[in-house]
Amino acid sequence: MDKLLVEGGAPLSGSVKVSGAKNAALPLMAAAILADGPLTLTNIPKLGDLRTMGKLLKHMGGEVNLYPESGDGYLEEGVLDMSRLANPEAPHELVKTMRASALVLGPLLARFGQAKVSLPGGCAIGVRPIDMHLKALAAMGAEFDLTGGDVVAKAPKDGLVGVDLRFDSVTVTGTENVMMAAVLAKGRTVIRNAAREPEVSDTARALVAMGAKISGIDSDELIIDGVDSLKAASHSIMPDRVEAGTLLAAVAMAGGRATLKGAKLNDLAVVMGKFTEAGVFLRAENGDLTIEAHRGLLSAVNVTTGPYPGFPTDMQAQFLALMCTSKGTSIITETIFENRFMHVAELKRLGADVTLEGRTAVVKGVERLSGAPMTASDLRASASLLLAAMAAKGTSEISRVYHLDRGYDRLDDKLNSLGAKIKRVKAS
Repeated sequence: MDKLLVEGGAPLSGSVKVSGAKNAALPLMAAAILADGPLTLTNIPKLGDLRTMGKLLKHMGGEVNLYPESGDGYLEEGVLDMSRLANPEAPHELVKTMRASALVLGPLLARFGQAKVSLPGGCAIGVRPIDMHLKALAAMGAEFDLTGGDVVAKAPKDGLVGVDLRFDSVTVTGTENVMMAAVLAKGRTVIRNAAREPEVSDTARALVAMGAKISGIDSDELIIDGVDSLKAASHSIMPDRVEAGTLLAAVAMAGGRATLKGAKLNDLAVVMGKFTEAGVFLRAENGDLTIEAHRGLLSAVNVTTGPYPGFPTDMQAQFLALMCTSKGTSIITETIFENRFMHVAELKRLGADVTLEGRTAVVKGVERLSGAPMTASDLRASASLLLAAMAAKGTSEISRVYHLDRGYDRLDDKLNSLGAKIKRVKAS
């Protein structure tokens, strides 16, 4: 197991490319189950969660060539062919670390009429049930047996049928799961109160390229007319807006000037607005985003997380870390997950002044953080600890960074290319 040694205080400069989005790549890999031929994906990030999903698809009998090698290392592309899938099962040992494994349920039911999927794991940031997935799929005719931690599902003999449904609350993976099930269902499915996250739209556009009939993309009402089959296709994964936001926070905390290559600015609008409000200089030019910030001169800003187009919960920990060294007091409110402040206790080890009040964090900026040993508890928390360590005085040690590798494509290498002083070592 690796850990990171971080020498703080180094300003950042240069340019770095934003990788493909984890939260788009995972449902796209699940979507390969629906096609009669291979799905070719480009701009694939190199992540632990994608390796896990690849192992799962191989376990089912699929052919997965996720990270082919070239003379310069791995290529950001992969080919997934699930046309000869023979084992529609997602066992616990393969899905225990990844909640996105639930995304195979809808595609398996739609194409093969059956599935056995272990209830998923992932980050310990709160209860994330799949009851809305199951309720919607049941309305389409599926039958479920929940036993021994597994969801055993079966579609009607003639296949799933289209329905008009409304989610009680916005669910990203629920929208994706039902949308993928609906593309091969009989008749029309309408998903109301659908998630509008860009990653949902990216999956929808890939499905359209495969032959699906989906309208209302980018809105909260998706209309899907079922087709008999999907074909082979190619799709380039959208840039990762959370990685881009994390890199923005890194430069803002450490100070300096850097350019993000390939960031999709429209998807970052609300995040960019909060950075600008805090006093960070941002300039968009030719599709790139340049950030300039002076450490210790930023102002406190209040943030409340919410479904897209609101402030993303996946950026809450990183922005909270930024506020720890800003001038004044900021209020950070988390509305999505009930247990997503586990990074706060670790940030306090660096000298951060943060008080938790239920789902709200009151952050009083301090002049400087000081290096200390810390332990990562989840994916985004690990990023916030790394950013804080880079801005702190002295050396910090961050343990359990496998969380970081699950969702960030070599983030420590990217930050080092900008001038950070991060060393990856094997934990004793």
